[in-house]
Amino acid sequence: MRTVYLGTSEFAAAVVRRLADSAHRPSLVVTRPDRPRGRGRRLSPPPVADTARELGIALEQPASVNDEAAIEVIAQARPDVVLVCAFGALITEPLLSRWEMLNVHPSLLPRWRGAAPIERAIMSGDEVTGVSIMRVGAGFDDGPVCAQATEPIRLQDTYGTLAARLEEVGAELLVGALDERPPCAEQDGALVTYADKITPADRELDPSRPAVELERVVRALTPHIGAHVVLGAGSRLGVRVAQVAPGNGPPPGTVSFDGAVPVLGCGVGALELLEVQPPGGRSMSGADYLRGHRR
Repeated sequence: MRTVYLGTSEFAAAVVRRLADSAHRPSLVVTRPDRPRGRGRRLSPPPVADTARELGIALEQPASVNDEAAIEVIAQARPDVVLVCAFGALITEPLLSRWEMLNVHPSLLPRWRGAAPIERAIMSGDEVTGVSIMRVGAGFDDGPVCAQATEPIRLQDTYGTLAARLEEVGAELLVGALDERPPCAEQDGALVTYADKITPADRELDPSRPAVELERVVRALTPHIGAHVVLGAGSRLGVRVAQVAPGNGPPPGTVSFDGAVPVLGCGVGALELLEVQPPGGRSMSGADYLRGHRR
């Protein structure tokens, strides 16, 4: 089957790598333009662009995939189906209806439609998530679902560990869906939840919340985004690894430096900060941070 692949992120790069080894190897990959990244704000390609070049697949990076010129490039590839995975931009008419489109979405739709399904599943304490293959429609991840596979969320899962497993699940599920062409079923609108984009407010550990919830936030935002706690005078301390402390801790909003690691007092319980990252510094154990803090 002739395919064209639209994707941008690390997740999408892992899926296209598996697709390239199947009978449905894309003849064209379309991704977003290069953009500034990192502290130096150097112009860098999206992960999918690097992967397409490595695999020797034709690559296009239009300013908008909905532009007439971009649609013509896709048409020249003569796809039977256009595949979408973490593309990061809205697909509109006339592109939307020109070809059949299948999307790889890392959740069990209709739960967690939207931009951050993996993060929101961890934050919410879900015990299971998965991947859905759905037809792309005009709505917000609301197309009919053709295939699903589940994946448990382990107690110590971070975004990084869970996403790595879901990449494998999603890649195999997509190849299977293209091989077998299963029928699609409409989503149950009564079960819809939305995975809103991660905001700066999501990154700040709110000490009025229970420690168990903040521990999930840390795992959900590690290693790609990062959570932080606000110290005195508005300074921030990044938190890379945390666990709920045994027993009670300091008052909510207070960070104690009296133990083996820093401890954040929470609305319910307390949070041990096992790995932290000072502003402009490298990640270090909470114990090492304390040794420096006490000097």
